Amino acid sequence: MRTDSPPQKYQIKRTLGSVVIHLLMFILAITWLYPYLWMFIGSFKNTSDIYTTSLFSGPLSFDNYTFLFDGTGKAEKPFLRTLFNSIFITLTITVCVTLTSCLIGYALAKMEFKGRDIFKNLLILQIVFPAFMFIIPHFVLMRELGMINSYGALILPFVMNGWGIFMISQSFKGTPNDYIHAAKLDHAGLIKILLHVMLPLNKSILAIVAIFTFTSAWDNFLWPLIVMQDVNKMPLSVLLATFSKSYGVYVGPVLAGSVVQTLPIVVLFVLFRKHFLEGMSLSLK
Repeated sequence: MRTDSPPQKYQIKRTLGSVVIHLLMFILAITWLYPYLWMFIGSFKNTSDIYTTSLFSGPLSFDNYTFLFDGTGKAEKPFLRTLFNSIFITLTITVCVTLTSCLIGYALAKMEFKGRDIFKNLLILQIVFPAFMFIIPHFVLMRELGMINSYGALILPFVMNGWGIFMISQSFKGTPNDYIHAAKLDHAGLIKILLHVMLPLNKSILAIVAIFTFTSAWDNFLWPLIVMQDVNKMPLSVLLATFSKSYGVYVGPVLAGSVVQTLPIVVLFVLFRKHFLEGMSLSLK
């Protein structure tokens, strides 16, 4: 009797292969997550217990976090101030990059103007060059503008991003022009077209650009280290490095500071995970 179902032996082999692959992926995931888990749990332990006890044993407390945010008392480092600095600088850069990428990306994707192709080629060329090549020109520009040791020096060089413009322009290019024509028939201007047509249809790519911009600005270390000397204007990443150097023997507070540094990135990914995955799938097509 003929049947369309695969033989039972083949089904068993396929099931075993799937189990082995998933088990291997689970082991690799645990291997990747273990350092972060160790850092998180270690931040709640006393320094003397971090290396002498197993991961899930020993007393836990918030003493390391209290040590961090005790103002200028114990740590003599303004962690709370630098945390607010990082939030302000990162959010400002993220909003500016997203806004400028939308405006310039729309012009590149849906408008005809002289020199558009040349601009696109220069944009791609700028993306190819490594970021450290622009450090010296940026520093000279900030010095000539008198913005060294100010918030402007941390924000102004990053208000536009070539990668963000390219990603959003490519996404806008795939949006049918019929939507734009319909909006213009309703007497919609550029701002309304962007807000009510282009942004809702391309929100996944916008999420990708915003998340990567936020992550890059939040973890930026080299540039703030060069242009900022005032400890009260430093971002958290720079102050955490100086704290690790000064209090390296106190591993607990250093781990607590590392948790504070990574926590916003984890929260951001959890909140926008759906848009992040959708944007990644679209960008890889």
